Amino acid sequence: MNEQTDKEPQVSQDEVAQIKDISQTKSRRRSQSVLVPLLAIVTALIIGALVIIFTDDTVYVAFGEGFFKGLWRAVEVIGKAYGAFFTGAFGDPVRIVNALLSGNANQIMRAIYPISETLRISTPYIFAGLAVALGFRGGLFNIGAEGQYFIAGLTTVYVGYSLPGLPWIIHLPLALVAGMLGGALWAAIPGYLKGKTGAHEVINTIMMNYIAFRFAEFMLDVGGPMSRGDGRPVSPEIAPSSYLPQFFPNSAALRFNVGFLLALLVAWLIWWLLFKTTLGYEIRTVGQNPRAARYAGMSVPRTIVITMAISGALAGLSAATDILGVLHFMPNAFYSGYGFDAIALALLGNSHPLGVVLSSLLFGALRAGAQNMQGIAQVPIDLTSILQGLIIVFIAAPEIIRALYRVRHLDKGEELVLTRGWGQM
Repeated sequence: MNEQTDKEPQVSQDEVAQIKDISQTKSRRRSQSVLVPLLAIVTALIIGALVIIFTDDTVYVAFGEGFFKGLWRAVEVIGKAYGAFFTGAFGDPVRIVNALLSGNANQIMRAIYPISETLRISTPYIFAGLAVALGFRGGLFNIGAEGQYFIAGLTTVYVGYSLPGLPWIIHLPLALVAGMLGGALWAAIPGYLKGKTGAHEVINTIMMNYIAFRFAEFMLDVGGPMSRGDGRPVSPEIAPSSYLPQFFPNSAALRFNVGFLLALLVAWLIWWLLFKTTLGYEIRTVGQNPRAARYAGMSVPRTIVITMAISGALAGLSAATDILGVLHFMPNAFYSGYGFDAIALALLGNSHPLGVVLSSLLFGALRAGAQNMQGIAQVPIDLTSILQGLIIVFIAAPEIIRALYRVRHLDKGEELVLTRGWGQM
């Protein structure tokens, strides 16, 4: 009998070197995807510090008395401003420790109020950022998240006040689903137009925003179909059975609720959808190369509509958690800016769910700390907008950061080339 021996395939040294090179290239791409946004934030903070110095009269007076006095005064002003920002966004660590050691519930709640506000503000940011990031992954620029936010607010608040008497275990999920459906349907319209006719989603979503704004005004204006009827342009109060549970129900000031945990769960679900499912693979493939996706048998129009619908549902959750967890009614001119800030969040987070969560926490901290910085350090609250704008500029133009900090660019042979898509690095 002839003995058969299975021989393992031999791997040449060239193949081993090629595998190592591919691994190193991926590692460099991952490190740059983290490094460049971090350097953009640092650069924005540095420029923000310069703005604080140049707009403070006491610094000019100190420089008139001497160079070192002026320099020391500049350091004091920056330290006071950013110190106030930190305590306004995250709280005073010493005060938090002392409050915890005292065991006094009121002191504890006052001490943790800043960080609770940061997390509360970050919650709708996470949903809105995920909405735009998902669109980017699918090669779509969903600039209509703000309009989807408005429509979802209407559907959420209607279910919240029109179905009294339901138990919370039914009423709360219904209100959340209503918000998701409102945003999904509003986003699916430009998605359908894009998939079937090729109409550009940027133009269509912008127009849908204006329609949503005016429609909300009509519904909530005095005498409108959803007006409270007391002479104010606001909706009726939603039933308590549709409230999102608060972590501190006995405190009117601490509005931090389970919406934040829901946002983290949804972020994980979007990660799982994008990178662990067939639909997610189709979304990413259509986003990078729709012709190749069509050649592979994927339905590009169907994928576009689904991507926009899911994106709109996420924007809808942004409004739903705002109403069910914080406002408990919908006012006219329900403007928040979440839909437009979401574009920056998706860019800063590299269109990845984890990156979106981290960038949302940053923007939540900026908004929470801005008021404290204005009250204590007398720094205009507009500085927050300046910082956000600078971060967006540096993220949108990463070559500036690479040039400033001598970050080596990927070689042309290593560079990740996308044939389609926004917001991916």
